[in-house]
Amino acid sequence: MRYVYILSSLLLLSCQQPKEESISAESLGHDLYELDELASESMNFSEEAQLLTDWDKRFIDAGLTNIQDILPDVLVDLKYSSTDNFFGQDVYDDLENAYLQPEVAAMLLKAHENLQEKNPSFTFLIYDAVRPRTVQQILWDNLDKPDSLKPLYVADPKVGSLHNYGVAVDLTLVDKKTRLPLDMGTKYDYFGYPAYPDREAQMLKEGKITQKHIDNRKLLREVMLSAGFTGIGSEWWHFNAFSRKEASLKYEIVP
Repeated sequence: MRYVYILSSLLLLSCQQPKEESISAESLGHDLYELDELASESMNFSEEAQLLTDWDKRFIDAGLTNIQDILPDVLVDLKYSSTDNFFGQDVYDDLENAYLQPEVAAMLLKAHENLQEKNPSFTFLIYDAVRPRTVQQILWDNLDKPDSLKPLYVADPKVGSLHNYGVAVDLTLVDKKTRLPLDMGTKYDYFGYPAYPDREAQMLKEGKITQKHIDNRKLLREVMLSAGFTGIGSEWWHFNAFSRKEASLKYEIVP
């Protein structure tokens, strides 16, 4: 129907012109092509807008950057946007994109460049990036640990996590060809000594992890630290771009 309407309109216009200025079939086809291109572009833009979840819009409005916009080779598997996490709940529904502060996303780009220099067959797999305080509260409430031990794994939402500022990222290494994560000795969000970078020598001696696990972790740490990130002693997957004081001076917590 759209083509019939356009064609009819163009023919009507041609009838109103002097014969020597009538619209040729060639120009008519060109006009139809341009109109079709405009309609296609409009449709694609509309489809992209519809793909954005409320969470996406919320993070974009907060000035955050979609990591895959600057690093399309990076894979994303948001563990809290699924039930594959330590408390078995999906808190983001359809969210599939990971967001960070633009400055931190640029640091991650640098870390990825360093990774490509060391081993171009690997890329990053993002498990978590910005995490609103409301989601932080859900994690805190569902962590089955005494309150005195909870801060080792999940920051108290009253204080705020660096994830809440969009300046922390949880990630691992993945093989580009197989799209499978490297074996780091434990799964993501494993709460115990085998996941502790600070306990790797002890865990190796006790047979809880292997030298290969340590080597894989060291590669991840090397490329992240070389880009300005710092790790923590209890999670091999977690890296911060700034201290809490620096983050609070530069950014607001995402509520």
